[in-house]
Amino acid sequence: MKKRFLLWSVLICVLVVAATVLVYRQLPELIPSHWNAAGEIDRHGPRGWIFTQPVVLVVLTLLWLVLPAVSPEKFRVAEFSDTYWYCGLVTAGLLAYIQAVILWGVTGGTLDLGRALPGGIGLAFILLGNVLGKVRRNFWLGVRTPWTLASDRVWYATHRVAGKTMVVGGLVTMLAAMMGLPAYVTTGALMAGALVPVVFSLVYYKRLERTGGA
Repeated sequence: MKKRFLLWSVLICVLVVAATVLVYRQLPELIPSHWNAAGEIDRHGPRGWIFTQPVVLVVLTLLWLVLPAVSPEKFRVAEFSDTYWYCGLVTAGLLAYIQAVILWGVTGGTLDLGRALPGGIGLAFILLGNVLGKVRRNFWLGVRTPWTLASDRVWYATHRVAGKTMVVGGLVTMLAAMMGLPAYVTTGALMAGALVPVVFSLVYYKRLERTGGA
């Protein structure tokens, strides 16, 4: 899986940078830099802003390669190596998708950003949620709260919950985006999918602490 990550992530980075450079030459000095929840432009910035996302993508890809080597002894990613590289590839794909949507937006495309962005993020939530239960304790990936890092039982239970909430949150987000529902629906679904497991980890840890099982 690491070889696939290297191959596809490098290809994704090259394509995203190349597309951004190509579009950059056609851009005016000021370009749209932010869209509101309805997909309407509400802020402009210098055209160099268009390279923000590619830089984030390249830096993240490099970090994903380095992090396994610097993990503490008891928190290495070797036990779930395939899942780790898979999640990195999904994340890289999401960042590339977001950049593609942005490039379309700044060049005057008719794509509805209020639907396109949440839809893509929702899909990423589903793909990540489906494998989250395979993630073992580490410092880089998963629901890393003080309570999950302190207890294997809390970590495993929390990630089983997180897998379900992320998949449900992603599905609701995608459906809401396709139906053109208000932005608070998609935002709320994504936030719930991510935050419910955090609250669960605290509640479950405290319960185990009271019974001496933490």
